[in-house]
Amino acid sequence: MSSFVERAVKEMAETVGDRHVVCALSGGIDSTVVAVLLHKAIGKRLHCIFVDNGVLRLNEGQEVVDYLREHFDLNLKYVQAQRRFLDKLEGVDDPEQKRKIIGYTFIEVFDEEAKALGHVDFLAQGTLYPDVIESVSHKGPSAVIKSHHNVGGLPEKMNLKLIEPLRELFKDEVRKVAAELGLPDFIIWRHPFPGPGLAIRVIGEITEERLDILRKADKVVQHELMASGWYRKVWQGFAVLLPLKTVGVMGDGRTYEHVIALRIVDSVDAMTADWARLPSELLERISSRIINEVKGVNRVVYDISSKPPSTIEWE
Repeated sequence: MSSFVERAVKEMAETVGDRHVVCALSGGIDSTVVAVLLHKAIGKRLHCIFVDNGVLRLNEGQEVVDYLREHFDLNLKYVQAQRRFLDKLEGVDDPEQKRKIIGYTFIEVFDEEAKALGHVDFLAQGTLYPDVIESVSHKGPSAVIKSHHNVGGLPEKMNLKLIEPLRELFKDEVRKVAAELGLPDFIIWRHPFPGPGLAIRVIGEITEERLDILRKADKVVQHELMASGWYRKVWQGFAVLLPLKTVGVMGDGRTYEHVIALRIVDSVDAMTADWARLPSELLERISSRIINEVKGVNRVVYDISSKPPSTIEWE
C-alpha cells in the first residue's frame, strides 16, 4: 500500500497540474482517504466540501465537520442543503429514483460551489470497486444491481471531471491505505454509510417524522454495538424503518406503530456478506431500548439474510 500511495499521489499531481479540485468529503474512510491523498498531491488547491443532505444520522453533520477540522489541515466548507434534498425527495418511494435524485443534486451543489471558487476543473470522490460493479454492467453481461449515487446516480453531462483514485480498490484495501497514511482508528474502522444516507434506510416515502424515528432507533443500535465491543467485530450495523405498521400492546392499550429492522453483517469487501450472530442478550437489549425509547415503534425484527441473494442495504 505504500507503493499505491506514492503512485496515486504522483498520478493525481500530474493530472491536476496547477488547477484546483473540489472533493466530496463525507467523513467516512473512503472520501477521507481521497482528501488526504489529494492534499499530499496538490496542497491548498484542494477544496473539500461536506454537504448535509438532510438524510444523515442524528447530529452527524456537525459532528463530522468538527472532527474533520480538528484532525486534518484541509480547506473545508460545510454546506447545509437539507431542505433542497428533502424537497426533491418528497413523495418519492422508488429506491433507484431516490439514488438518482441524490446523485444529481450532489453534483448540482458541487458545480455551484466550484463556480463560486473559480478555476475548479475536477471533482474528487471516494468511489470503490464494489460501487462500480453494482452500478454498471462492467465488461460483460452482468446486471445493474443498484445505482450508487456516485456512479450510476451521476448525470450524463457534468461540468467537472472526476478524480477517483480508489475506484479499483475494495474496502479492506482502503483501510490498509488509511493505516499507511496514519489516519486515526475511529476513521479507519467507522462503519460504511451509504451516500444516499437514510433515504435508502427509510423504506418507501421519506418524511421528517419517519426520518426522526429512524435516527433515534439507529442511535440506539450504534451505542449498543460500541458499548458491547461488537462495533469492531462486525462489518456494518444499522437500523431500517419498514413501510408498514403492526399491532402492539402498551400498558392496557392497543398500539398500531412502526417496525424497525436490524441489519448487522459480517464481510470483508462488501461483495458478499453474512448476518452477524450477535448474542441474544445484545439483540434483546437493542430491541427493548428501541421500543421503550423511540416513540412510534412497537416491534423490532432481525434480518438474517446473506448477500447474495440479499444486498446489505435494503434499497
